[in-house]
Amino acid sequence: MSEDSSLIKSSTLMAVGTLLSRITGLIRGLLIVAVLGTALLGDSYNVGNTTPNIIYNLLIGGALTAVFVPQIVRSFRDADGGSAFISKLTSLIGTMIFIVTLVAMLIAPLLVTIYAPTFSGRTREITIAFTLFCLPQVLFYGLFGVLGQITNAKEQFGPMMWSPIANNLVVISLFGYFLASVDGLTTGNITDQQVLLMGLGTTAGIVIQAGILIPYIRGAGIELRLRFDWRRSGLGKSVRLGGWTLLSVLISQIGFLVTVNLATRSGVSALNSGIEFGAGYTPYANAYLILMLPHSIATISVVTAILPRLSRAAIDGDQLSFTTELRSAIRLITVITAPAALFFLFFGELVGSALFFGIDTGSATYLGRVLSAFALGAIPLSMNLVGIRALNAFENTRYQFYTTLFNNFVAIGLSILAYSFLKPEQVVIGLAAAFAASYWISVIYTDYLLKRYTGAFTLSKELPFNLKVASIAALAVVAATFIFQSLALPGNILSLLIVLAITSLLYLIFARIFRVAEVNETVAAILRR
Repeated sequence: MSEDSSLIKSSTLMAVGTLLSRITGLIRGLLIVAVLGTALLGDSYNVGNTTPNIIYNLLIGGALTAVFVPQIVRSFRDADGGSAFISKLTSLIGTMIFIVTLVAMLIAPLLVTIYAPTFSGRTREITIAFTLFCLPQVLFYGLFGVLGQITNAKEQFGPMMWSPIANNLVVISLFGYFLASVDGLTTGNITDQQVLLMGLGTTAGIVIQAGILIPYIRGAGIELRLRFDWRRSGLGKSVRLGGWTLLSVLISQIGFLVTVNLATRSGVSALNSGIEFGAGYTPYANAYLILMLPHSIATISVVTAILPRLSRAAIDGDQLSFTTELRSAIRLITVITAPAALFFLFFGELVGSALFFGIDTGSATYLGRVLSAFALGAIPLSMNLVGIRALNAFENTRYQFYTTLFNNFVAIGLSILAYSFLKPEQVVIGLAAAFAASYWISVIYTDYLLKRYTGAFTLSKELPFNLKVASIAALAVVAATFIFQSLALPGNILSLLIVLAITSLLYLIFARIFRVAEVNETVAAILRR
């Protein structure tokens, strides 16, 4: 278990930072919902604020994660410690992002038409305004991404995981002000000044998030300078590999475009048919935010820590170390992801009603049902990400494109079926279920592609362990359900914390009874850390 302990040690600081980041992010999301609701105004803000993420991920973000970390790790072996290569890479990325940001701002109305075609009148005007005020985030997301990957490649994982907390605190302060001073905002009564303040305030958080990383880059011994001598600079391989990653992210964004379109359309249809609770994109986005909490704490932290190790093992041709690290990562992630998935599946409605205090009961309950549908995909989502990062370590972005294409093809098909056959108020639940089903199918294909390097089915080999841990988690959650019902607890935050504590305790007890050593060793290692 030495590899597991080492991985836990590397991941713990990130996990704590990610936990605080996600908790503050969740508080941020709750306040936004409390101020804007889950209907059209909430959708307008979410579409406008999500657009920078879409553009950044479409053109830059995926390439940073998939290609540049192995390239940066390799550059550390240069005589100058990688400063020249990293400076040229950063300058290239920064120039690309700056141009993309300007173009995106010029075509903001077109972007709104693409992602929310049914919006019209004042709703469309507000969405365009939010989009314009938020689009400068693309530039600072890019800076945050490249600076963070440099620190990660140096195995200084904390800064990139902790800096988003500052961003969240800025937005929490912003919407806390609106919650305390303004009542009942809608698309009909929100002012242009309020839209301006919300949009620019949200962007300010990203600016601060990126700026915090600069001192850490200097402390890591990397001398960053603007360098435009890109010809014969060693960036050619990165650009070529990034081409496949660009296609991967393009496919992902097409899938996301379909999801947003179907969700916003169903939300408008539900509203027009007399449904009083929000049933559009906002419930989908906020349920996904909750799903990402354990995913980020466990999966993102672990894969961030393991990617430099996998890259070194791939460069050195050490297949044994590569496979050992990979299997350790999968087991560590499963120990945390499986109980979270089962908890969301059984207690989704309790989570929705307890956390989203600023909306009506129907909207909160509906959001919880969307979360329960999402929960079905938590385990394969994590496993698939581990598999993709393993492919990234071998700098094979072509296979990443294949698995992304396959995943989105399945998800789009299932999403269209959900939209076609479900009632408007049921569509978003169906979209979440389609998301989950697509990852169960895709993880098998990813494992097949990875087999070329590992020599065997590595991800699938861990399915019995996943099933064992999930079964123990299910026992804990079912027992907690009976306790919850017998105590007749109300659906508030205190009840949620009580049920969460009971479930966690039962999970640890059952893990000891059934001798799942990985659970006990993980908990012990985290406590020692």
